[in-house]
Amino acid sequence: MRVVASSEAVAFVRERGGRLFLWPRSARCCRSVMWLESSTEPDHDREFRRVPADGFELYLPTQMRQPHELELALRCFPRPHVEGYWDGCAWIV
Repeated sequence: MRVVASSEAVAFVRERGGRLFLWPRSARCCRSVMWLESSTEPDHDREFRRVPADGFELYLPTQMRQPHELELALRCFPRPHVEGYWDGCAWIV
């Protein structure tokens, strides 16, 4: 898996301890539509594994398949957070 992170996203993660956790999330109405949720704190309900990333520690759930490319960008609405794009898509495909 290739990880492409913007400098803003890397700085955001570093300022908050240097670890980023990503996991799939689905809407209650449409379980087939999934996106990546992110946090600089672990979700203790999930088991994570570390994957290679430059400049910070990146963790994905142990049971999650990996995309070919994971793009990470800083978004500021509705609050500052890192958003993950699965092979260039906002949704997991």
